[in-house]
Amino acid sequence: MSDSLDQRLAAIARHPFRAKFHLRGRDLATAELSGPSAMRWYAYDVIAKRLAPAEPRKDGKQTPYRGHPVFVAQHATATCCRTCLERWHQIPKGRELTRAERTYAVDVICRWIEREVADGARPAP
Repeated sequence: MSDSLDQRLAAIARHPFRAKFHLRGRDLATAELSGPSAMRWYAYDVIAKRLAPAEPRKDGKQTPYRGHPVFVAQHATATCCRTCLERWHQIPKGRELTRAERTYAVDVICRWIEREVADGARPAP
C-alpha cells in the first residue's frame, strides 16, 4: 500500500503550492519526539472533527498552516479541506466520510510525515 501512497504523494508534490510544504523546526521536532503512533492518533482526531462531516465548519479555512505536523501534512497532501479531497483524492463533497476514507486520509498524512522525518534525519548534502 505504501507504494501507491508514495505514487500519490509524488503526484501531489509536483504541484508548486503543495511542494513548498516541509516539516521544519518545531513541527519536525514534534513529529520526531511524538512518534508515528501519536501522529496517527492526532491525524485521525483532526480528520474526524474537521474533515469527516458532510459539511465541515469553515470548510476551506479549517486547517491552520502551522502549529502541528499534521496541519502541515494536510496542506502538503491536499487533505486540508473537502474541495482538495475531492480534487486530488476523488472523495466527493457533500456527504460524511466513510471509515475507509477517514483511514485513507490518515494514511496519506502519516506517510508524508514519515517521509519528512526520514528526510529531516539525513544530513544536508
